[in-house]
Order: sequence, then C-alpha cells, then structure tokens
Amino acid sequence: MAVNVGIKGQVDLDWFDRKILSVLASDGRIPVTELAQRIGLSKSPTQARLKRLEQTGVITGYKALFDPIRLGLDHVSFVEVRLSDTREKALAAFNAAVSKIPQIEQVHLMAANFDYLLKVRTQNMNDYRIVMAEQISTLPYVSSTSTYVAMQAVKETTLADVM
Repeated sequence: MAVNVGIKGQVDLDWFDRKILSVLASDGRIPVTELAQRIGLSKSPTQARLKRLEQTGVITGYKALFDPIRLGLDHVSFVEVRLSDTREKALAAFNAAVSKIPQIEQVHLMAANFDYLLKVRTQNMNDYRIVMAEQISTLPYVSSTSTYVAMQAVKETTLADVM
C-alpha cells in the first residue's frame, strides 16, 4: 500500500484509514482484532494500516485523557501576549520557553492585535497569579499581557470529535 504525501506533509487517507483514526480517537486501547471487526477488515491489513499510520506520523502516540475538574484544575484563563519583538529569533525563544511551563495547555501564534494566545489551567486564582508573575511575565520578549478568566467550558472537543 503506497503512501501519498501531499504538499505540507499531509498524508492521503482512505475511508479505512479514517475509520481507524475515528475508532482509536474514542478508544485508543482497543485490541487490533476488535478494531479490525469495527472497520470491516481482517486483522493483518488492519495491523499494516495501523503501522503505516504510525510510521507516517499520522498517529503520534497513545495517551490517557484526564478530567481536569476531578484533579482540582478547574481554573482556566486565556492570556493574550504581546511581544516586544516578532522577528524569528524572538518567536523561537518565546516558543522554547513557553513550552516548558506545564500549566500552559495550549499556545497559539495569532494573526491579531496581539501575538500569542495561551490557555492556562491551574487550581485557583492564586495559583494562576503565581504562574503569571513568576513564569509567563518573565518569558522572553513579553511586553504585555491581558487575562480572561473562563467561567465555564460550554464546549471542548478533541480531534476524536472532529473525525
């Protein structure tokens, strides 16, 4: 089975590949025999497809998902970050540093009147204040920030919900 990789590294996926991804997204621990039954193929071609999806980087790993509320991490803030310099060297320095802060769940470079949007998850406002003061505000090239506190998550999806 040939792998077609398009522009930007996108891998061409057929119906069976997409079905494998859909099943795995909702149950990453499913045995291969059950996966094969669910997608309508025998075990050997399913294993070959699974291996190809892993080797081409479509499947990057398997993880357990946790409920942050049950773990006491129900304080979510979104932080707009403006940098003092947006040349490539500054962006790379910021990217490397921000990736090391475990309380930051997501980091997005934006096309907006600010440079980055961060999703920060902590136990409470005091913990957030410490993360902001001691870590986020000291990141390289940060010139200003604005924080928005989420009151409730109305909808949060994963790639499993999109497939």
